[in-house]
Amino acid sequence: MAGYLRRSFRYILVFFLFILVTETSLGQTAGINFALGFPQKEFRNNVDNTGYGLSGHFTFWTPSTLMPYTVGLNIGFITYGNESRNAPFSETIPDVRVDVSRSNNLFNFHALFQISPFFGTIRPYAEGLFGGEYLFTTTTIESEISGQEVTSSTNQDDFAWSYGGGGGILIKLASLSPDPAESFSFGSIWLDIKARYLFGTEAEYLREGSVEIENGKVIYHTSRSKTDLLMFHIGVELQI
Repeated sequence: MAGYLRRSFRYILVFFLFILVTETSLGQTAGINFALGFPQKEFRNNVDNTGYGLSGHFTFWTPSTLMPYTVGLNIGFITYGNESRNAPFSETIPDVRVDVSRSNNLFNFHALFQISPFFGTIRPYAEGLFGGEYLFTTTTIESEISGQEVTSSTNQDDFAWSYGGGGGILIKLASLSPDPAESFSFGSIWLDIKARYLFGTEAEYLREGSVEIENGKVIYHTSRSKTDLLMFHIGVELQI
């Protein structure tokens, strides 16, 4: 699982850095957050684990008194289940052991609409989102000694539409002075705390304990339901 989480972190970080580098032409705010996901309703009946991961967003302009709203994009990744074991590499190579981990994951992507009518060092805001989510379960084999990934396979995946809304608060942490020698300059850094409720349409997925190995064969016990999530985020936002 460690290797898989490292890759996921890199994907979110690359997205965040790409937005920062292209801010002068693409956007006016960019943020990265730690995220917690709590399955709701039908989803909670099958999955009672709290998901955790990262999310990143950018908007095309910073809300102002003339336009107290903005639009942008948001992506996120959470893991909502993990299993691991130590096992022989194969039946023919039982003297080499490896770490086998399985993770149940959700990747979402949304168009973002945000209303922020307040200005100052503390700024409450509301937002709406529409997009989709990709649920997938991956099994990974890693070296017992180095922890390096040997191979991996996707056991189950599905897509669902996702939409919802929420709100949060921005608290100013620092102002960054512009440097005239630079081709672009940063403006201010804000603490970003928010909550969202996302309605997810039906999807098939695996959960912890859904994969059974019997006599060398794999049996998948898939679940199907709507995929509603209550999300909490905390992170930082950069405004230019």
